Amino acid sequence: MNPVAIRLLSQQLAAPQFNHPAEVVAYMGAMQAQEYRLMRWAVAMRTRKPSAKAFKDAFDSGQIIRLHLMRGTWQLVAAEDYWMMTDLCAPKAIAVTKGWMSSNRIVIPDEEQRRISDILAQTAADKGSVTKADFVEALAEKDIVMDDHRLSYHIRMAELSGTLCSGDLLPMKATYALSADKVKRLGTTDREDALMRFTRKYFQGRQPATLEDFVWWSGLNVGDCRKGIALLGDSIHVERYKGCDFYLTDDCRTRGFRKGRFLLIASYDEFLIGYKSRDIVLPPEHRHRAHNNSGIFQPVITHDGIVCGNWAPFRNDCQVDFFEEGRRKEDVMQAWEDYRRYGNL
Repeated sequence: MNPVAIRLLSQQLAAPQFNHPAEVVAYMGAMQAQEYRLMRWAVAMRTRKPSAKAFKDAFDSGQIIRLHLMRGTWQLVAAEDYWMMTDLCAPKAIAVTKGWMSSNRIVIPDEEQRRISDILAQTAADKGSVTKADFVEALAEKDIVMDDHRLSYHIRMAELSGTLCSGDLLPMKATYALSADKVKRLGTTDREDALMRFTRKYFQGRQPATLEDFVWWSGLNVGDCRKGIALLGDSIHVERYKGCDFYLTDDCRTRGFRKGRFLLIASYDEFLIGYKSRDIVLPPEHRHRAHNNSGIFQPVITHDGIVCGNWAPFRNDCQVDFFEEGRRKEDVMQAWEDYRRYGNL
């Protein structure tokens, strides 16, 4: 087994199979979207022909949704998975969020949460796509003033309840819309079926991966993760690599990897954040250059799937910092041109 090559193929970073951004997000199940500008490149580089317009059209039309979902962080999900994933992941995410609120000594009574949620929903319904500033204004009209931290928790709880999701794509600011208007609920999904679909999407887009990787990424408890794997039955199998059990789907790709390629990977990209252990592609001695212990992830360069440097996404010229000598800026110029051609992020 060549785990690095298989991950590149499974992650659609080598020989991508999809033409449209929404297809990529649906295939991956959920994609980390912490960095509002770079989430677009994370999706685009997994398509055959990256297009900034295609991403914006998919986002604005509700084919791609951004919301707080797993581990209390931002993700992109496809419209077809939005309600299924919200139903499956929200209970654990709400518990995590309430834990953070408690540690920050913030108490939001149920009556306050209901009242504020109604105001947020009405504001989104009236305007279609709103910013946090619009919420502040709507609350002020009702003589309600609260600090930004408290309002952020209210918005997050409205997301997790299925009330709010992302609105239109703006250059720098997140927007919100009424979920019922943006993504129609067509019915409910049986929890076991949802768990099976969720599990398959994780492994098909990140294999080979371990149970511990899946637990970390999903935010679900280990019992649910084991059950999800069991529900996949004969469509998934285990291979042993360096003393660990890795799961692979029986239809995983092993052909199409081309040596010699450099990739400019977005910060918070699934190529790293999709796993609890990242040592397969990230040399442990360079781990601090890719992310810190507080969950801050940096943009990284890979060569044949191995993380070897950092890059600066928001500069007009190509600026790179390789971990070891022997690499040159010229090595990544093709990747840089691909990135710049995609659009001004």
